[in-house]
Amino acid sequence: MPQPAARVVTVGLHVADVLGRYVEAIPPGQGLALLDEIRLTVAGTAAATAVDLARLGVSVATVGAVGDDALGVFLRSTMAAEGVDVTGLAVRPERPTSATMLPIRRDGSRPALHVIGSNAAIRPEDLASLALDGVAVLHLGGSCLLPGIDGPPSVDLLRRAREAGIVTTMDFIPTGGAGDRDAVLPCLPFVDYLFPSEEDALSFAGTQALDEAVAFYLDAGVQTLVVTRGAAGVSISTREERDMRFPAYAVDVVDTTGCGDAFSAGFIWGLLDGAGVGEAAQRGLACGSLVATGLGSDAGIHSAADVARLRAEGVRGAV
Repeated sequence: MPQPAARVVTVGLHVADVLGRYVEAIPPGQGLALLDEIRLTVAGTAAATAVDLARLGVSVATVGAVGDDALGVFLRSTMAAEGVDVTGLAVRPERPTSATMLPIRRDGSRPALHVIGSNAAIRPEDLASLALDGVAVLHLGGSCLLPGIDGPPSVDLLRRAREAGIVTTMDFIPTGGAGDRDAVLPCLPFVDYLFPSEEDALSFAGTQALDEAVAFYLDAGVQTLVVTRGAAGVSISTREERDMRFPAYAVDVVDTTGCGDAFSAGFIWGLLDGAGVGEAAQRGLACGSLVATGLGSDAGIHSAADVARLRAEGVRGAV
């Protein structure tokens, strides 16, 4: 695989999202419901994070797989137009491009109807052949939903990155299946920053108490645990200090799709600038809040200036 000319490489989920707002209920039979807006967007814990990083001015490449279909063309062309290096985004004709249908409720929440598709076609050799010279941060996004590379291939990639002095970040999406722990736990000793949502962090750790979840992940080898908590902001724990909390920005929420991926992008952007966890968290929170103001993972953030504006003018919520 060619050398990525990028400071950040994202690896994992690439999804085409079809979103509609607002959906009060699914009409029975062949009934019709009129919506305010329908959009097709780039999504997924690798793809959306890469697009947000590119908009923030970061040089970024992405690694994953799409199908040989219209949605695959959309993902590759749209990401390339945003400035993402898609050399490592393989086309796998045997699978349809991963896609999700998202009916958005008025409170911004949304159920998801998902096809795994091409994300199951990412291969171990896609990771083994990835050149990492010059890369500063490697982000692995979507573990538990990456059957082709979950487990040993992901562990080997993270270990190789760590040995090369690259900062490693990771997000995962537990399915509740028996394979989740095999996909995630062996990776954690090689993860510098783990970015689970609070719901995922608690469910995977098997607890309802955040302090117990923090202990679980730190004991498993994570260096810094960054738990996103939606409107409540974020909780950050290191071996020196646990449960440092930072509030989110108060915004008018349209859709929460992609907020976690935007947070990851903002946090990584801060790390690249040499920021501490507090400043990185502030950037992440601003990015996540901006994305919540529109429909889809690509809403709200157009440049770093948008983040600076929200931070200068935004109202903070309660911790």
